[in-house]
Amino acid sequence: MSNQNLIIYELDELYKILSEIKKDININFEKASKNELTEISNKANSLILTQKKIPELDNQIIFDKFPISIFKLLEKINIEFLKKNFNEQSEIKIGSYMLNLNSKEMHKEKTKIKLTEKEVNSIIYLNRVDAPVKIQELQSKVWGYQSELETHTVETHIYRLRKKILKIFDDENFIISNKDGYKINKKK
Repeated sequence: MSNQNLIIYELDELYKILSEIKKDININFEKASKNELTEISNKANSLILTQKKIPELDNQIIFDKFPISIFKLLEKINIEFLKKNFNEQSEIKIGSYMLNLNSKEMHKEKTKIKLTEKEVNSIIYLNRVDAPVKIQELQSKVWGYQSELETHTVETHIYRLRKKILKIFDDENFIISNKDGYKINKKK
């Protein structure tokens, strides 16, 4: 069974057609009244199929040009689910920041900062753990260094990243460093 939920709003004939071919499509769908719309639209991985844009609701597919081939309709619905899934997987919330993996940008409110691949990977790795991470672990997991050789690559990158975040966001506590290693401050 699919985890894609299509909510059909004010398109009764389309609902009837989809009901007839239900066994041949891989989409859960249901009809919604205006009263149910807000509550139902909050379901995970749901899209609202409607003829007119509904203010203050996200995840809408607007179909205002009919007739349309059922194959084109299903193709459009599948494309919209793919886009939605891609976008949801590309943003990570870290404290009061959002990290966009596609654009390699971190933003808070209207301020954003461009990051390098290593900076993004460092933030993601530090965000996944709750305890401070030692330099050697970052060398191994983010940079791929397996050697015990003394290198200051990690410290230099973290220093520059912290400096960049301080300059743009005026946040000197995003990455905390202590004797146990580095840690993301998720409380902000």
